[in-house]
Amino acid sequence: MDSLNIRTLFLALSTKKLPTGMLPPDDFTTYSLLRFVDSVLRGIGQVMLQNNSYTGVIFLAGIFYNSIILGCAALLGGIASTAMAMLLGAERSSVNAGLFGFNGVLVGIAILYFLEPNILTWGYVIIAAACSTVIMSALLNLLSTWSIPALTAPFVITTLLFILACARLGRLQTTDILPTAGLPSTATVEGVVTSSTLIEGLFNGVAQVFFQGSLVTGVFFVVGLLVSSRLACSAALIGSFIGMLVAWGMGADEVAIRSGAFGFNSVLTAIVFAGLIVANMASVTYSALAVITTAVVFAAMSAALEPLGMPALTSPFVLVVWLFLLASPQFKNLKKAEPQ
Repeated sequence: MDSLNIRTLFLALSTKKLPTGMLPPDDFTTYSLLRFVDSVLRGIGQVMLQNNSYTGVIFLAGIFYNSIILGCAALLGGIASTAMAMLLGAERSSVNAGLFGFNGVLVGIAILYFLEPNILTWGYVIIAAACSTVIMSALLNLLSTWSIPALTAPFVITTLLFILACARLGRLQTTDILPTAGLPSTATVEGVVTSSTLIEGLFNGVAQVFFQGSLVTGVFFVVGLLVSSRLACSAALIGSFIGMLVAWGMGADEVAIRSGAFGFNSVLTAIVFAGLIVANMASVTYSALAVITTAVVFAAMSAALEPLGMPALTSPFVLVVWLFLLASPQFKNLKKAEPQ
C-alpha cells in the first residue's frame, strides 16, 4: 500500500467517513483493522468519558507500566466487547466512539485483579466482556426513557455477577484482595496523614479508576486526560482531592486514603458533572455535593458488600450520578451545558 493510501486511511479515521471508491479492495481490510483498533483505544479512553484514541493509548501505557497482566486484560476486554458489538450490529457510530468498549476494558481488568490468572480466567474475561456489551445495550434501551446514561453500570453488574459465580466454580480461584478490596475491614482512625499521603492519594485516586495503585500510573492518566480535555483533567484532580478530604475528615484509615480508594468514584462523578453543568453558584454547589456524596456512598457500599466478599467497584459513581441527574429537572436554578 503506497503512502497516498496510508494518508487516505488516516484521514478517513479522523473524519470517521469511509472514502468509498478511493481505496482498492485490499485496503478496505486495512481500513477496517485501523478502525477497529481506533475503536478499542477510544473505548479505553471512554473509561474516563474521553472519546480520544490518543488518550486511550496513554491510559493503556499507564496500565502496562504498573502491570503487564492487567494491561493485557484491559486490551482483551476492550477487543472482546467491541468485537461483540460489531458482530451483533450495534449502532456503528457508538461502536466507533468506543461506547461498547469501555465496560469490557474495566471488566477485563477487574477479573484479572480479583481472580488468579490462568488459561480459564482469560477465557472468562472474553465471555464476561462480551456479556457487558449485551448489558450495555439493555441499559441503553431501559434508561433512554429518562435520558440517563448507562455509565459504568454494565461493568458493575457484569463483574459482580461473574465474581460471585466463582463461589460455585471451583476452578476459578479468587486472589487475597477480596473481600475488602484494599479497604480496612474495621473502621478505625489509624496512621498519620502526611503531605506524602495527600500527594500519593491524589494521583492514586485517578489511577484506581482502572484498579491501578501507582502514583506514576496516575500521572499517566492525568496526562491522558489533559491531551483530551483540560476541563476533564482539572475535574478528575478536583474529584480525587475532594474524595480524599472527605475520607480524611471523617476518619478513614491512612492506608485507604493513600491508596486512592475513596477518590476514584469521585473522579468519575466530577468528570461527568464538569461536562454537564454550566458554572453558576447553584450548579457548582450541586456538582460539589454530588462528588462529596460519592465518597460517602463508596464507604456505605463497601460496608454493605463486604459480607458478600465483594468490592464496591464504581457502583457509588453510577448510583450518585443517576440520582442527581434524575433529580436535576426539579431544581430550576441548575443550568446545564448545551450539547456540543
